[in-house]
This record gives sequence, C-alpha cells and structure tokens, in this order.
Amino acid sequence: MKSRNVLLAGALFLLFAATAHAAATVAECKASADEMKGLGNVADMMAESYGYAILPTIGKGGIGIGGAGGTGCVFAGGKHTGDVSMGQVTVGLQLGGQAYSQIILFKNVDVYNDFTKGQFEFGADATAVALTYGAQAGATTKGASASAGDTKAAGAWKRGMAVFTLAKGGLMYEASIGGQKFKYTPVE
Repeated sequence: MKSRNVLLAGALFLLFAATAHAAATVAECKASADEMKGLGNVADMMAESYGYAILPTIGKGGIGIGGAGGTGCVFAGGKHTGDVSMGQVTVGLQLGGQAYSQIILFKNVDVYNDFTKGQFEFGADATAVALTYGAQAGATTKGASASAGDTKAAGAWKRGMAVFTLAKGGLMYEASIGGQKFKYTPVE
C-alpha cells in the first residue's frame, strides 16, 4: 500500500512538473509549425486544412502512472484564433520522460468547431504520425560516411483530423495520443 502511494505521488509530481511551464507564445507556435512543415507531408496537408492547433512543447513523464501537458495556439485561415492547453494521464508499463511538439490539422470548419467548443478529448484509438530528424553514420574498411536528413513520414486524414508529433528529446519514443484532453480559450 505504501509503495502504491509513493508511485501515485511520484506520478502526480511528474504530471504537475510536465504542465507547470509558461504558456506558449504565438511566435513559438509559428516557429514550431514552420519546423514541422519541412517534414513528411505536413506542408501538403496544412495547405488542405481549414486550421490547426500547434503545441510547441509537451512534457511527458511516467513511472507506471504518467502524465503529459503543454500549451499552444490555434489558427484558422492564417489567423491566431485562440490558445489551447493539453493534459494527459496514462497508466501502464512506462518509465522515462520526453519532450515533443504536436500539430493537429483540421480538414474543415466542422472539425475545427468541434475542437474549439472548449473541451475536446482524443479517444483511445487516436494515433499520430511520429516525425523525426534522421542521421546516420557508418565506418568500413573502405572509409567512413555520414548523412543527415529527415524521415518522410506520411500522415492521413482520420475523422477530419491529422496529427503529427516531433520528438525533441528524452527517453520515451512513442506517438500515443489517446486520452489527451484539450481546453480551448478564444482570443479576446
């Protein structure tokens, strides 16, 4: 019983540590969106979308029970329409922490309106395409070689949305977004 309480307290600490940071600025949101546009088919899908939500940095950590959180911006028609915060609690085999960016594309106004009604949650079946920068190096008896680039992961529309994540650092690599809850606040 005591060890369960210690685990719960640790998980709650990680959750609050992951979410206790300053709100993302519009400049940070735009810079993060520009970074993602250069990866996979994000730019093509953004050109098709009505709008998007971008969270420049989401912190995630867990030891059995985990949490994640971050803040960002919502855009439609190229204009900043509001701010968004995200929280997530996870239970299962997990250990570690990571930071990543996430962009959620809205194919049409109906999907955008569903997201911006104030409260939105991804179901357990929600998935994201993980974008990564790639680098490789090799050495043989004939010499050494190195190259760098990005992984050209391709996303697709699902229920009018497409979600991409970009790992920034840490020891957890996953694209699990099920259970994420979002709170939208319109710009006044």
